[in-house]
Amino acid sequence: MRKILATAVVSTAVALSLTACGGSSDGGGGGGDKGTIGVAMPTKSSERWIADGNNIKKQLEAAGYKVDLQYAEDDIPTQVSQVENMVTKGEKMLVIAAIDGTALGDTLQKAQDTDIPIIAYDRLIRDSDAVDYYTTFDNEKVGELQAQSLLDGLAAKGKGPYNVELFAGSPDDNNATFFWNGAMKVLQPKIDSGDLKVVSGQTGFKQAAILRWDPATAQQRMDNILTKSYSSETVNGVLSPYDGLSLGIIAALKSNGYGGGDKPLPVVTGQDAEVQSVKSILQGEQYSTIFKDTRELAKVTVAMIKAIGADKKPEINDDKTYDNGKKVVPSYLLDPVPVTKDSVQKVLVDSGYYTDADLK
Repeated sequence: MRKILATAVVSTAVALSLTACGGSSDGGGGGGDKGTIGVAMPTKSSERWIADGNNIKKQLEAAGYKVDLQYAEDDIPTQVSQVENMVTKGEKMLVIAAIDGTALGDTLQKAQDTDIPIIAYDRLIRDSDAVDYYTTFDNEKVGELQAQSLLDGLAAKGKGPYNVELFAGSPDDNNATFFWNGAMKVLQPKIDSGDLKVVSGQTGFKQAAILRWDPATAQQRMDNILTKSYSSETVNGVLSPYDGLSLGIIAALKSNGYGGGDKPLPVVTGQDAEVQSVKSILQGEQYSTIFKDTRELAKVTVAMIKAIGADKKPEINDDKTYDNGKKVVPSYLLDPVPVTKDSVQKVLVDSGYYTDADLK
């Protein structure tokens, strides 16, 4: 994994080079003769999306499909172009983890007009009735678990009230709102009672949101908050919705003197159980993360594809929650799992998601 201070430079260089040549592709690969499934992923700059793409590709090929796996490096026009090409080539179905859930409308209409089924993968595609199904985790529960882990970590440090700061995900990612709403369901009563104090006063989603989930932006925001609001205060906890942001937040805290004897690092949450953050948890820096098993999400998605291919109705477990502005999208939700230092071995290693060597 790259050091956090190098992340922004490296990611930008990769994104520019890949965008210039039309994005990143893992091509058709192997597979059988059941047709080609187009899989559009947002970026390779996040470890979790690499895992998602690899898991789907492997499982689809094992089921006899060819796979056109594309990464757009968080460039919206690149992803639109990639999906348009998949439609033009007449690929059997599309699985799309959208960069911007509102940017694919015209392209998806073309897919619908040519009877290409569409599965929104982990990120809901908005404002389109062309989306047939949605596979994801219980996103509001993710936020609730993040907030509860923040409270648990704070309680372990002693009696409150506690100074906390709030971060949210990218405003163009529908999931970010669910994460935020779930977290605030738990935290808002504590803020109202005075048990938690947001010293910066930045308690709105728009104030807390980090465009494109960018670690460098989160680091800069945390640095600005510390400079402006914590000259005579100490921050005790930070709600972070994603591990990449958590690393940026922790870097800002360290550069402002946290992590020393009289100024310990605050409780910092996260999501996705990325290797660098799991290592940080084991080292006693980041407090927690939320594990979303991409193997299981791929399995559910592939099962949907198989069912559609056999002219059967795919299994869903939610037909009420995810209204994309045009329709309530039939969904399959998986359960997220909180992870702290005490549960890394059981949840992540014993399950085979990581090996001990991965976390050294």
